[in-house]
Amino acid sequence: MTQTAHIMDTASSQYITASSQYITASSPYQVHQCSKCPGDAAYYCVSCPCDLCPQCKENHVKDLQTIDHDVVSHRDKINYIPTQEICVRHPSHVHTKYCEPCELPVCFHCRKHRTHRQLDVGTSYKTKRQQHRGTIHTIRSEALFYRPVLLTGSKADVKTCHTEISPLQSEMLTKAQRLKGLIDYVVYDLLNNVFCYFDFKHRCKKQKIEMIRHIVRLRRYEHRYVQPAFTFSALQFLSFTKTALPQIHLTLHTSQLSMTESLNKEDVMESLSAIQITERGNRRVGNQCLLKLTSGAELHQSFTLTGVDGCYHISCVTSDRVWVSDLNNLMLTDTTDVPLHHVKDSCSGYGSHTVNSESELIYIDRNYNINKLSKDMKTTTTFIERTDSTWDPRCVYWSLSTGDLLVGMYNYDTQTGKVTRYNQSGQLTQTIQYHNTGRGLYRYPNYITENNNGDVVVSESGAVVVTERGGRHRFSYTGHPSGSGLLPYGICTDALSHILVCDLITSTVQMINKDGQFLSHLLTKSQEMGRPYSLSYDVNTHRLWVGSGLWYNNKVCVYRYITRQDALTDEHRPRPDEDAMSSSTPAV
Repeated sequence: MTQTAHIMDTASSQYITASSQYITASSPYQVHQCSKCPGDAAYYCVSCPCDLCPQCKENHVKDLQTIDHDVVSHRDKINYIPTQEICVRHPSHVHTKYCEPCELPVCFHCRKHRTHRQLDVGTSYKTKRQQHRGTIHTIRSEALFYRPVLLTGSKADVKTCHTEISPLQSEMLTKAQRLKGLIDYVVYDLLNNVFCYFDFKHRCKKQKIEMIRHIVRLRRYEHRYVQPAFTFSALQFLSFTKTALPQIHLTLHTSQLSMTESLNKEDVMESLSAIQITERGNRRVGNQCLLKLTSGAELHQSFTLTGVDGCYHISCVTSDRVWVSDLNNLMLTDTTDVPLHHVKDSCSGYGSHTVNSESELIYIDRNYNINKLSKDMKTTTTFIERTDSTWDPRCVYWSLSTGDLLVGMYNYDTQTGKVTRYNQSGQLTQTIQYHNTGRGLYRYPNYITENNNGDVVVSESGAVVVTERGGRHRFSYTGHPSGSGLLPYGICTDALSHILVCDLITSTVQMINKDGQFLSHLLTKSQEMGRPYSLSYDVNTHRLWVGSGLWYNNKVCVYRYITRQDALTDEHRPRPDEDAMSSSTPAV
């Protein structure tokens, strides 16, 4: 009896312990709290690190300071996939593997996929998520940020649409009715005054019948009056036929179509031109409405490279990867100074490489051909082959808006330069070489870029030369109004159409607007930076990469000087149901 009681007491204590553990585990006090507000945390930032609620997560990935942070849900943090999907062909089993060739989840009894390469579902999920990390960041930081701004504009358009469209509808109906009347008149005139006389066969047959009738009458008269006995004389016969027989007039009736005063070309053109059909496009928000300058440039990070002797040119690929070159080397590195790839046949030019929209490297080789290196860095192809030995390519830039390649060329014989434009197939489409007055525009193009308005911006000897996309010269910037002159090297443009240029005379990065007006010295020579030499602007994070290239200084600094407008006011914030929807899809 005592042993039985002891067993019952032990079981009761175990039950109480398990119950208390269950209560503790399910207690709301065990839910992680957001690091920025009292809300419940549903996400975790690996880069910070910190816990985030759905609203703070949304603000965290939209902020330009943390736009490239890796935010995951707590479910992903603990590597746990709670939902086990049932196999369609074998309902009594769940998916445990992922068939890589077929890209399908499979269970143990899926014999069709047994010979294929299979991976664990969790491992495949991590791999796929890493592959689409860039797309996820774009959705979080760009699409979700534009949504409330675009929604505000759509609501305003809905309110004003009816007011503006109503009078246009009335006017269009009036013009349409008038045009219909003109068309009906033309059709009536054609049917009744023109087409009715075009039946020549019917008219000829009618005239033939009339002619036969007249001939029969003449014969009858001739038989009656001209007898062998010559009852009538010839003179009497002729006088009778002249007065008695009707005259026969064989005339061809025609009608010409003429435009009356009520139907003229001007009226028709006016009616037709009033209705305009424009190309359908997506609503977009200008960067001027979303971005603004900060009070000054703030250093985001800096690192020193060991694989190059100076940063003479840099091309940003992602927020943590960049191509850097000196006079002899070209390499891909990350922000931790880990060399990822080297290009051995690169040219020793200044702005000799660029990155296209597919993250492929385009560079000038030692034979002055322009090559393209694939994204996986396994295939190198000749994009543009050098055919004219008198012109050497010195700098390149891939236009993200048009997909064209801009190339700055130099002629050693004439000591002049020019800019050539190639399409995505490598065909020459434009040459910019001469001023409106006929003199040359360029002497020695070192760096080249393109502004948001399509202007071609070239950093060359003593000036920044800016031309329109069509080639017309707009202005040449020769330095600060103080008259200190300009020795420009690295150059780039930002999302607000500012032109940024490194000046070696003043050791500064100068900012001018799209019309050539000096705005400020964005950066000056400092202990962190040294003398700025090369520039690259990251269009995704709106950060400025600056490289120092003189005297074997191989330091790269990343600065923030652009932030986002406070577009998310209270009335634009997501509704509670949207928060719930956001929290139910932690993969985004």
